[in-house]
Amino acid sequence: MEDFSFQNKTAIRFGKNRIDEELHDAVAQFGHNVLLTYGGGSIKKSGLYGRVMAALSDLNVVELSGIAPNPKVTSIRAGQKLAKEHVIDVILSVGGGSVLDAAKVIASAKFYEGDPWNLIGVAGTKRRHQLAQLPVVDILTLAATGSEMNNGSVISNAQLNMKLDSFGPQTPAVSFLDPQLTYSVSKWQTAAGSFDIFSHLAEQYFDRATANDVTSGIIEGMMRAIIKWAPIAVQEPDNYDARANLMWGATMALNDFASLGNANDWTVHPIEHELSAYYDITHGVGLGILTPRWMKRVLSTETQARFARYGREVWHLTGDHDQLVAQAAIQATYDWIKSLEIPMTLPGVHINDDTNFVRMAQNAVRVGRLDHNDGYVNLTVDDVVAIFGASMTTDGFE
Repeated sequence: MEDFSFQNKTAIRFGKNRIDEELHDAVAQFGHNVLLTYGGGSIKKSGLYGRVMAALSDLNVVELSGIAPNPKVTSIRAGQKLAKEHVIDVILSVGGGSVLDAAKVIASAKFYEGDPWNLIGVAGTKRRHQLAQLPVVDILTLAATGSEMNNGSVISNAQLNMKLDSFGPQTPAVSFLDPQLTYSVSKWQTAAGSFDIFSHLAEQYFDRATANDVTSGIIEGMMRAIIKWAPIAVQEPDNYDARANLMWGATMALNDFASLGNANDWTVHPIEHELSAYYDITHGVGLGILTPRWMKRVLSTETQARFARYGREVWHLTGDHDQLVAQAAIQATYDWIKSLEIPMTLPGVHINDDTNFVRMAQNAVRVGRLDHNDGYVNLTVDDVVAIFGASMTTDGFE
């Protein structure tokens, strides 16, 4: 187990019908001028927009709508302009993780005089930690990214075919998590979000730290919960227990709690970010396609014990031969993803040729430092190209 420090200041308001009574004071404590950020029209169709505006009726609310999945820097630029012009005191994000990711960067961009794309990436993160940041309150409508209790954002630049992380100095101040708000989420987004949660856990589980049994056990338990409840939420969208477990699972998977004592960084996410940057595909779906292929690529005599533990503790597999249990665990992972009706190949998301594979692999290795001992297993450009290639077909899986 590695040394660590841990602190998280986000106030979670979890459960039914807390928004109408508690939202006003949660926002107003920070000031009168509010920037309301959201995506498309779903919050208006559901009635949530009306509830929010009623709760904030005595405040000055400025709106920024149209924030897309895989949020674009163009939305950050628009938000920066509004935040400066209207002397915004607090940002209220209503929607999924994409809206919240954008809100967190806008919260820094208010205090930055340059192009907010300069706040993205490693250098951008350093700049953000030298700036003030507006408080962010959020109402979550999709269980997936865990953005509601961490300081991270992922922002895309369509002009540059780039999708990069950025980390600010603060987590959201207050996050409202009402599972009922996710009832209307489509099967597609429920499945994609569920695997996004699972992938966050897997990225932290496959780690080189030794004797980190407390964190490993926590992750295994959360994995079992997502495996259990995701198919139920897909088939029974109004099942409160399913939605509640996914929502809290998403939060706990990525509030740093599941990484305590770990040694290394993530691998599959930097690879998938290239797919999203070039093809603008749904993030969780891309992860679902890539993860089983990555597992096969890194399975070896050095890693098979960890994969075998994963098989026994998460998938309840039996057997004394670690290699066989590990292989069965990878197949079980693939089968579960497929059961969620996620496309299992790149052609399933309309990526039909390898035109960009080398370029994407080079970017993934460079940005993710995948060949610099930062991941669970080092990957070269050739390794990443091979993972993309293996993702073109279902070969190797039953």
